[in-house]
Amino acid sequence: MHQYRTHTCGDLRKADVGEEARLSGWVHRQRDHGGLLFIDLRDHYGLTQCVIEPENPIFTELERLRAESVITVTGKVVARSDETVNPELPTGEVEVRIGSFELLSAAEELPLPVFGELDYPEDTRLKYRYLDLRRDRLHANIELRSKIIASIRRRMIDQGFTEYQTPILTASSPEGARDFLVPSRLHPNKFYALPQAPQQFKQLIMVSGFDRYFQIAPCFRDEDARADRSPGEFYQLDLEMSFVTQEDVFAAIEPVMHGVFDEFADGREVSAAPFPRIPYAEALRKYGTDKPDLRNPIEMVDVSETFRGSGFKVFASILEGDEKAQVWAIPAPTGGSRAFCDRMNGWAQKEGQPGLGYIFFRDGEGAGPVAKNIGPERTQALRDQLGLKDGDAVFFVAGVPKTFHDFAARARDLIGAELDLGEKDVFKFCWIVDYPMFEFDEKAGRVDFSHNPFSMPQGEMETLETKDPLDVLAYQYDIVCNGVELSSGAIRNHRPEIMYKAFEIAGYDKAMVDDKFRGMINAFKFGAPPHGGIAPGIDRIVMLLAGEENLREVTMFPMNQQAEDLMMGAPNHADAHHLRELFIRLAPPPEKD
Repeated sequence: MHQYRTHTCGDLRKADVGEEARLSGWVHRQRDHGGLLFIDLRDHYGLTQCVIEPENPIFTELERLRAESVITVTGKVVARSDETVNPELPTGEVEVRIGSFELLSAAEELPLPVFGELDYPEDTRLKYRYLDLRRDRLHANIELRSKIIASIRRRMIDQGFTEYQTPILTASSPEGARDFLVPSRLHPNKFYALPQAPQQFKQLIMVSGFDRYFQIAPCFRDEDARADRSPGEFYQLDLEMSFVTQEDVFAAIEPVMHGVFDEFADGREVSAAPFPRIPYAEALRKYGTDKPDLRNPIEMVDVSETFRGSGFKVFASILEGDEKAQVWAIPAPTGGSRAFCDRMNGWAQKEGQPGLGYIFFRDGEGAGPVAKNIGPERTQALRDQLGLKDGDAVFFVAGVPKTFHDFAARARDLIGAELDLGEKDVFKFCWIVDYPMFEFDEKAGRVDFSHNPFSMPQGEMETLETKDPLDVLAYQYDIVCNGVELSSGAIRNHRPEIMYKAFEIAGYDKAMVDDKFRGMINAFKFGAPPHGGIAPGIDRIVMLLAGEENLREVTMFPMNQQAEDLMMGAPNHADAHHLRELFIRLAPPPEKD
């Protein structure tokens, strides 16, 4: 018999009754029932109930064990009586009568329990992550993550992609976030950077004559934590393809995304390919965001003409005072009560807004201050335009859209949630396309890139030379699921003269391009294929499929929101000897204001 186990704690079934079994695992919990001691023994694979009678000489030793001690038990597999069968447990028809046991590792008093799913402070959970990972939900999430990654790899290979690895120590690149720098001992006063993404390398792979590259890539960014973004490091499905159009990229990634979500959806519906393509400008107008949650059926509508010259002077004066101003309507089916409308208005005021205008419909007419001021004819026109009926409401936001669309998006989300309008148990994908190449930076007072500087402008050089930069669209796209941006991607700008021109419009000279992107720009001068790609976030994919709202629930060893590893004590101080080797002298931290 094996020293530690003949079976895992998830193996035993009724067919094993009568056999001698040896199991090893953690003491999940103990229960004393009428003199009998029941021990639930747990390992990676499952849980088995073990039982021992008081007359057994080892009874007292087992009784004294703390939860999470690691033991080996040996005994006979017996059938449970009909009334004690546990149908929720795969091993629930049997138990092991303990004949002998060995204590492999005693547990001290636990800083947080493993049995149950109690809500403990996050810092405690992260400091003792190895205990937290033993809990059922988190353990299952990490297992799910592994299975999802394996599925993605298989699907990518089936799509004709080949996995290649790119460097971890590389040069700093101005890609939007702060780099993590690594000092070089061999080259004093010089630093490597950890890659924010393999962006330049994957493009260079295409220039090198390879095709259909992918990897499950680690990425490093020194940025603040968010629920949907881990501080420090994260993983993405990084891919690039040569001789492709935007639609070719979509056609390659849609079967992978649909397939992996369908495989792990657990009965939830998944959008069929092709996923809807929504232009960026349309997404902002209908949903107020380029990350729309399409489970929410609400679409906002420009109703400016209804309010232009109307008796509702607040909106009429806004429209008259700025030609860019608009009034947007946010329909609220079933929200037609004064109580709900007042509650939404109060929420808007807490958000720093003057309020949220509304009309609610009852008895065939509109009610509320807005309806009273614009009159029955305009109110009816709004009702007809928006397809509203008695028992419905509509809310309004006004101003220059770029200043209010974020608030409007949050209002749309809240209305959908409060009125329970969203579809349940469904993953709804879409592509956001036609991003603007440039935007006007109000603080800097100049035009700058709005999204990805390496993207090909639609119309290429001719567009850059003849159009207003703010009207230039790019072959840039995002894939979004249930309001979560999974990835950005683009057809790349593979021609040096177009890249120089695009950076010139954004205020960067040729010397800067040659300095910051020397590897890529030089490679393009020796023949580069048209290419494009995308990089869906692994952590976000797993978060959605696991039904979690925070990435730390699907990451094995995450940092806290201050980018600290509480378990390992990182970051920590370097000793003087190490600093001397790296030619580093520490400066005092800046004084706080």
